[in-house]
Amino acid sequence: MQFNKNTSIYLQIAEYMYDRILGGDWPDGERIPSIRDMAIQLEVNPNTVTRTYTLLQEEGTLENQRGIGYFTATDARANVLARMRENFLRDELPGLFARIEQLGLTITDIETQHARYVQEKQQS
Repeated sequence: MQFNKNTSIYLQIAEYMYDRILGGDWPDGERIPSIRDMAIQLEVNPNTVTRTYTLLQEEGTLENQRGIGYFTATDARANVLARMRENFLRDELPGLFARIEQLGLTITDIETQHARYVQEKQQS
């Protein structure tokens, strides 16, 4: 995994884990790699992974079953999806709207491109 210097590594690991949950790699209630295994896999300090797991546990995305390991919560996917949607609408969409306005694009332009995107995705 390539890390961005502008964002804390533990937050980048959280994003990676969100992607795994949303992508279906880690379904709700499934066991995930241990802190040690994740640290080895990502080539980071186990303390960094511990910080990530603690964050995800506090927000209800992960559960720690003592003596067994870490698992995704029973509603992890819905939790992550809601959090990421909220973050997108609050943090990213306003910038996208500003860029669309700056370029003079219309909603029709956006709809046309979206239709092409959907069609190409269905064909592949």
